[in-house]
Amino acid sequence: MKHFYTLLFVFFAHWSLSQGYWQQEVNYKINVTLDDKNYMLNGDEEFEYINNSDSTLNVLFIHLWPNGYKNKITALSKQLASMGNYFLFYAKRKDIGYIDSLDFTVNGAKVEMTYYQGFEDIAVLKLNEPIAPGGKAVVKTPFRVKLPSGSISRMGHVGESFQITQWYPKPAVFDKEGWKPIPYLTQGEFYSEFGSFDVSITLPKNYVVGSTGDLQTQSEIDWLNELANKPLPEQLTNEFPASSAEMKTIRYKQSKVHDFGWFADKRWIVRKGEKQMPHTGRTVTTWAMFTPENAKMWEKGTEFIGDALYTYSYWTGDYPYNHCTAVDGTISAGGGMEYPNV
Repeated sequence: MKHFYTLLFVFFAHWSLSQGYWQQEVNYKINVTLDDKNYMLNGDEEFEYINNSDSTLNVLFIHLWPNGYKNKITALSKQLASMGNYFLFYAKRKDIGYIDSLDFTVNGAKVEMTYYQGFEDIAVLKLNEPIAPGGKAVVKTPFRVKLPSGSISRMGHVGESFQITQWYPKPAVFDKEGWKPIPYLTQGEFYSEFGSFDVSITLPKNYVVGSTGDLQTQSEIDWLNELANKPLPEQLTNEFPASSAEMKTIRYKQSKVHDFGWFADKRWIVRKGEKQMPHTGRTVTTWAMFTPENAKMWEKGTEFIGDALYTYSYWTGDYPYNHCTAVDGTISAGGGMEYPNV
């Protein structure tokens, strides 16, 4: 009987906690074009913001994280300097990054935008009409991103190798404690709302892309499968080939994730594998995308990815997505970074 009451207490304690828990939901549709000669992204974004809280919202806080790379007075620059890294503090114009060309509307009407406490990587949108509990709003804006040097932090480029992370206007988290308007920092993770993504990327045709989301474009799926079956080239050169004059648009969709990152390089060798999950028996596709100079280390990359997926799934529950991709990136973010599916 004692054990029965203990279990009953645990059940009702868990039930009462779950009744008070909520998360906001953000669902994105983004179109973006990579200008690989000028290191720019040109895009437009629409997101549906769903207010699952019990609070009425009069403002939306929006992360503009590319502005963390803008100058020597950003929170990112100050943090790096405190760690002895003065690259951004003294960066040349060609090496910095920023986001501009913003023009926010909410439910079709233009809204006032200001910066939060002087941080140019945090915007505040003053809503013309509040979002009531259970309500939703549709937010739209064009945007342009200057990609910084990959020597600074997680986002950027090294030559024509691109790591596109924390790149789009993104609502800050609103939780039970209120808004979390956090500036871009190089140490620590990014607190973000979960939702869905529908992202179309336009770029020169000969770029290989590793990305969050399930690839929807059949011609690109066919090309990646073709690349995955090619033997290693005899001459392993790490020189960038010329960009194709022809452009392609590839589309990705993913639900129940909190972020979207994508990575592009014209030099990558591609390998594909599969791994069956231990509990459900689901098959997950694994991709390894790597530079020629690291080919010997990466040739069995899909096996390593599969082993990691299986082991963590065995311990904690099966990996819930359809693919897992590892890319041989060029950024300076320590030993590596992780993004949904990547």
